[in-house]
Amino acid sequence: MRDLHPVQDVDTVPLFTPLRTELVALLRSLAPADWDAPTVAGAWRVRDVVAHLLDGELRTLAAHRDGHALAADGTVHGYDDVLRLVHRLNAEGVVWGGHASPRLLTDLLDVTGAWMSAFLATLDPDAPARFAVAWAGEAVSTNRFDTAREYTERWHHQMQIRLSTGERGRPETLLTEHFAAPLLETAVRALPHAYREATAADGSTVIVSVDSTAVSAPADLPWRRSWTLRREGRGWGIYSGMAMEPTARATGSADAWWRLLFNALPPADVAQAFLIQGPAELLAPLWRARSVMV
Repeated sequence: MRDLHPVQDVDTVPLFTPLRTELVALLRSLAPADWDAPTVAGAWRVRDVVAHLLDGELRTLAAHRDGHALAADGTVHGYDDVLRLVHRLNAEGVVWGGHASPRLLTDLLDVTGAWMSAFLATLDPDAPARFAVAWAGEAVSTNRFDTAREYTERWHHQMQIRLSTGERGRPETLLTEHFAAPLLETAVRALPHAYREATAADGSTVIVSVDSTAVSAPADLPWRRSWTLRREGRGWGIYSGMAMEPTARATGSADAWWRLLFNALPPADVAQAFLIQGPAELLAPLWRARSVMV
């Protein structure tokens, strides 16, 4: 266990501008029909996902930068209340976005994205965030972690758009280590919470491994990364690195892992997407883990 290190909050602030640059370039290349293409985000079309991204930028700036209270429908106490609020606000944002043209959505997203990057650079990364990262089960989160959560939102919605827009989409753009490793380094923080009701002998370990050698992409692919989930007393800890002689192990590409953790992988596809070793009951919580509010 000497090579294991607790997973740390990732500094994603420098990634917001290049991620936005990639998105805006893609959106400006789309044909009119592309905006109505279906996506893996349920009933949302490409234009709906873009509208959601714009609405998310505006809501975050209003609440975090400007101290504007969200329009909660009733008292917000726990996770279910937060989830209902998020779903309602998301739906309202998509409806609002339906009144804007693709050009307006793109131009506005470029502007609000620049505002967001400027705002994030002003935050004390170690100070408590205004809202905790609920999918990680935290009562208090640092600004650095909450900002990384914001990065994962923008990454996975951009990927939804890329997967829906044919050759123009080039999903491999986001699967490079530069963009995808920070995403997954943040997303695995959901695993201890996902395993909170799982029982196992103290010291039991589950290795989560990324092996992108099967992905055809430019730049710095292929790349590899591993994390270890370890039973510790009544809970679980998440560490960077691989435990020796793990109890269970799951290996997949970066594409497979983002799809699983961001609710874009049908349960029936898990067996084909991952190399699985170890007891099925110990791996079961992994397949239900999500790094988004669902």
